[in-house]
Amino acid sequence: MGRSAVSLAPHPGTPEEWTAGDAGRGGVGIVGGTFDPVHWGHLLLAEQARDQLSLARVLFVPAGMPWRKAGRPVSPVHHRVAMLRLALEGSPFELSLLEVERPGPSYTVDTLRELRALIPEAQLYFVLGQDALLDLPNWHDPGGILELAMLAVASRPDHGREEALRHVEACLPGVRERVVWLEMPVLGISGSDIRRRVREGRSIRYLVPASVEEYILRHGLYR
Repeated sequence: MGRSAVSLAPHPGTPEEWTAGDAGRGGVGIVGGTFDPVHWGHLLLAEQARDQLSLARVLFVPAGMPWRKAGRPVSPVHHRVAMLRLALEGSPFELSLLEVERPGPSYTVDTLRELRALIPEAQLYFVLGQDALLDLPNWHDPGGILELAMLAVASRPDHGREEALRHVEACLPGVRERVVWLEMPVLGISGSDIRRRVREGRSIRYLVPASVEEYILRHGLYR
């Protein structure tokens, strides 16, 4: 695979091919994770960020080597990428393989540096949930993440936002100036619950896109 972000959106091209005007007409959102599997919660999070922040592009960036999950079983990356391709087909979102193609652990800060070099004029928004924000001080070079991107954090309205900011700011002073809040409907869908349901032979219909459900069953994932 060449080093590129594979575009599935109506905008042609990859970050390497974007012009300053193309990326600069609005911010660029980055949704990272293992996506094991991708589910409707991921897609809704991306849509809320796209809509509320008027983002020009939203990239899904699957981790190649998710270092935060070392020691835990993670599906092979080719399955996770294949499920993302299916889920994003026909959507306004795009798939980036920057972390898949980069050797070594998948550090968010490295991905943001690559994107900053490719599209220096664009405002980057790293999209994450409130639980991930609370864990941010444990990430690799969290200060670098804050320098490179705004954090678009999804939570229920006023649900522990100030407490979360105080917790994180104790380790990362100034973080509140880098956070924008997203209103997010409560879905209660998680990858761990989906995997458990598959192991137990239970339905995952309407938890993941139909094409992803079919892929999981066809390839015997999570059994």
